[in-house]
Amino acid sequence: MKCRRCGAQAAIEVRRHNAAFCEGCFVHHVQESVSRAIRSHRMFGHRDRVLVAVSGGKDSLGLWDALLELGYQATGLYLGLGIGEYSDRSGQVTRDFAAGQGAELIEVDLRERYGYDIPTGGRKGSRSTCAVCGLSKRYVFNREAVDHGFDVVATGHNLDDEAATLLGNTLRWQTEYIARQFPVLPKREGMVRKVKPLYRLSELETAAYAFLRGIDYIVEECPLVAGNTQLKYKDAMNALEAGSPGTKAQFYLGFVDRGAELFRSEDTAELAPCEQCGQPTTGRFCAFCRARAQVLGERLGRPEGDVDDDAQTAGELSEEVLPVEMYGRALSRRGP
Repeated sequence: MKCRRCGAQAAIEVRRHNAAFCEGCFVHHVQESVSRAIRSHRMFGHRDRVLVAVSGGKDSLGLWDALLELGYQATGLYLGLGIGEYSDRSGQVTRDFAAGQGAELIEVDLRERYGYDIPTGGRKGSRSTCAVCGLSKRYVFNREAVDHGFDVVATGHNLDDEAATLLGNTLRWQTEYIARQFPVLPKREGMVRKVKPLYRLSELETAAYAFLRGIDYIVEECPLVAGNTQLKYKDAMNALEAGSPGTKAQFYLGFVDRGAELFRSEDTAELAPCEQCGQPTTGRFCAFCRARAQVLGERLGRPEGDVDDDAQTAGELSEEVLPVEMYGRALSRRGP
């Protein structure tokens, strides 16, 4: 089998493209896919300061590597979740990558900064561990970006993540979530722009890229992720993909090209500063502050007749479908 780009002996086959690449051309293919995503959606420019949310997994480290190779001003942000040896290993892998690249890395420890870790958050209150993990990450990513003057936050969500999330949101017709499942979420008051430059690349492609680039990433699965609904949606999409290569791309990229605009009217929530932390929210207190108060056994002030904070927070978190990379899930083996 020959490389589609240069004609040399191919090393990697990408079935959904009906193509194969040698090692060098595959790396070019991935970086060009990232560059194309950035250009087509005007995600950011070379003068913008990009904060890359990194977990120590193949997707986020691969994204950071690609952005640096493409000449962007990319700084990493690692959030310590306090998940025992798993977090110790993911943090060290991230630090080693940053040191090897000579890149800036910002670290935030969830317990030190906010008083709890993810295992504790999952044991207290009526919410899943994965939901409070995703909520904590999104809050911290935006807050750090705002506080440090970054123009955009980039996350390592790949095609598999986005297709599975879209499937889950569609099955439950969560139109307000579907409206926000686009590769770019624009800047709003108190919120920086959010982008997903890997949305055109599959999980196998990002794994192969990390392998060929010699990126050491954490391959262990998060010990708290077992049974998460998102994994069932991924399994369903994998089954469809196995029988019909390209299904994931047709589903999600078709949504981006033709379906997303139909749901834009659903994303009309008005935001105001949270009375506790000042971050944007649709109510008096943001979901993060309410969830944190539950975990720490605190009460947020509310007037008589206001909705119950515990019930509202539990309802919001229980309905949420979060991408797998948010939990640090990786392939069970290193390599393509």
